[in-house]
Amino acid sequence: MSELIGLGLYTPAEAGRLLHVPASKISRWLRGHQIGGLQYDALWTPQVNLDDGRVYLGFRDLMEVRIANEFIGLGVSPQRVRAAIRLASEIMGENRPLSTARFLTDGRDIFFQVVETDEHGNQRERLLNLFRRQYEFRQIIEPLLKTVEFDEQGIPSLWWPLGRRANVVVDPARSFGQPIDAASSVPTAILAMAGRREGIAAAARAFDVSSASVRQAIRFEATMEKQAAA
Repeated sequence: MSELIGLGLYTPAEAGRLLHVPASKISRWLRGHQIGGLQYDALWTPQVNLDDGRVYLGFRDLMEVRIANEFIGLGVSPQRVRAAIRLASEIMGENRPLSTARFLTDGRDIFFQVVETDEHGNQRERLLNLFRRQYEFRQIIEPLLKTVEFDEQGIPSLWWPLGRRANVVVDPARSFGQPIDAASSVPTAILAMAGRREGIAAAARAFDVSSASVRQAIRFEATMEKQAAA
């Protein structure tokens, strides 16, 4: 498991719980699927392969699913998202380009500017503009940007799923990317369970965290459970 340190590790169910995306949908996107005799390839190759025939995600996959799901939710077909990923990968040299800082800030220009020339010298867009509908790229992306921190290479490094004030962070370098209390690195699932069973004050003492951290962990886990049940 040492090779997974810093990558994060999630099953489709765990990723779906965090992202509020059905696990079956995530599996189809990353495994590929067949409909009506037509084969649809995976949107991209996952970071993690444990050679057991199952689909797993790394932290970068988690962030990529987050952006892809936003586009698909706005009516962009998975086929176009797949084409967008392929095209952006060629331009940017990144296997998971949608979640990079460069794509999130320059993506609109990337797709407006990329054209191809046919044998007659005529130019046309290689990819139908993803944002041709009445959506502004910045309006779609800015809310997603606010909760992610990027490293010096523009790669996502931390995610604050409820915003920075909530003090719950997803960090691939800690607890295999499970949601944790940012101050103590204790997984929110453990803090929430202890708080519910033993009481907030007792849980805070047991894990040497503040009572506020236990309360926030309980709120966070309750939000995840509510979304999963919806």
